[in-house]
Amino acid sequence: SERRSLNKETSTLIAHKVQLALELGITPILCIGESEAERVAKHTETVLASQLQPVIDEIGIDKFANVIIAYEPVWAIGTGKTASADQAQAMHAVIRGCLAAADMGNTQILYGGSVNAANANELAACPDVNGALVGGAALNIEAFTVIVKAFTEQS
Repeated sequence: SERRSLNKETSTLIAHKVQLALELGITPILCIGESEAERVAKHTETVLASQLQPVIDEIGIDKFANVIIAYEPVWAIGTGKTASADQAQAMHAVIRGCLAAADMGNTQILYGGSVNAANANELAACPDVNGALVGGAALNIEAFTVIVKAFTEQS
């Protein structure tokens, strides 16, 4: 998600990268998410759809079974802020809805955005959250162990 904001990578360029990764036999992790300003303006669903659609157009909906999506709200990356479990679930459901035409629930959708030992159980309990994209919390073995246990016990 930071590459979109920091390196000005477009959704079309990211779609080409996803296609290339698939051609090379690599499972891509497609990170999508909104800025804090976009969330406050209530544009989150539009932003997520606009980040997904170019990839759908590039690779076709049927190939999403070979792509992992990470919902990573930009406002939560490395800030210590995190989406509530309700917010994460709602956005994961929106993403699943964008893929519903042919996906049939096969695409794995991770939550990334200040996942930590304190919020892992609540996030893992969300029905549309299939795992976590862990950042700084992975540097602490005790915290990371709690996160891993939270998600493995939910599956």
